Amino acid sequence: MIPLLPRRRAAPRMLVHFQSIMHKGGLVMWPLLCLSIVSLSVSFERAVFWARQNGPAGKRGFAAMMEAMRRGDATRANALADTSETVYARVARALLRDGATDAVGVGSVETERIRIDRFMATLSTIITAAPMLGILGTVTGIITSFDLLSGGEAMVDPRAVSGGISEALVATASGLVVALLALFPYMAFGAMRENTLGRLETLISVAQMAFGRTAAAVDTPRAAAGAPQAPRTVPAEVA
Repeated sequence: MIPLLPRRRAAPRMLVHFQSIMHKGGLVMWPLLCLSIVSLSVSFERAVFWARQNGPAGKRGFAAMMEAMRRGDATRANALADTSETVYARVARALLRDGATDAVGVGSVETERIRIDRFMATLSTIITAAPMLGILGTVTGIITSFDLLSGGEAMVDPRAVSGGISEALVATASGLVVALLALFPYMAFGAMRENTLGRLETLISVAQMAFGRTAAAVDTPRAAAGAPQAPRTVPAEVA
């Protein structure tokens, strides 16, 4: 049988190593630890959000809605939009029920932009603040070392001086690590944001070509009473 004793010792050893790093880095390590926790939490929430929007199911739903709109099938497009809660479906519902006007398109996209841009400012702040906190730890560590060297004693304990230098280096490295933990997700989410906004612009253009810029495409309490207009077919894009 495989002995379990090494496994039991692994966790305490990692904990001791973590405590050693926190001690060597000085007081700035605690704000950096908080920033790292926030960064990981926000990145996880945004990753789940984008997986729902642009995952396989989200892309299939978007493609199906686009195809229905190109054919002028408002009923099919509205049914697809009602079965999904992606940003594409919500914008499509607004266009189909309130009319594919410029005002409705811009308003619906701006409403979704709040969800799309959620926590992006938080990640941007962490990217900027974490290295600055690391530099602050560097400065305080160097100050500690110089205070020991200028104490006027004939012999200065090298271990005490190295403690200040260690604080400076550990704080700088930790600040950079925390910033990188936020930078890569921030760049990835930014690219997904631009792609999503581009798809929404395409969705609005196709809806306006298929159903016009004034009347609602499907019967709703907001739509005018009377027989619905015959849908107009939009020719497929030329490859």
